[in-house]
Amino acid sequence: MNAKVVDASVLAAWVFGEPRAPEARRILSQARLYAPRLMGYELAQVAVKKIERHAELQAGILEALALALRLSVRWVDVDHHAVARLALREELTAYDASYLHTSRALGIPLATFDQRLARRASG
Repeated sequence: MNAKVVDASVLAAWVFGEPRAPEARRILSQARLYAPRLMGYELAQVAVKKIERHAELQAGILEALALALRLSVRWVDVDHHAVARLALREELTAYDASYLHTSRALGIPLATFDQRLARRASG
């Protein structure tokens, strides 16, 4: 089984049934998943934004959020000072740098749909 750090863009696409859900499913299938604890908050924010746009779908959106938070993701604590330095060096938000830091610290690939973050991860 391969290991991957997954960011909210990929996991949200999958659990909320976004257009890239099939691609996200392929990326995550058979993978041992890791993510900084921050991702739980990011997924909750995705849910809030979706509910604000489509209040009639609230129950389903919250159910998808609950599913996402029950997945077998190994939550990782990050070194916040290292994340801040990395964010400054790579010109990323601290949020995105948390995923990149986790990927580098664990020595495993980062699964993201964010093109800028993907470029930093491969560089």
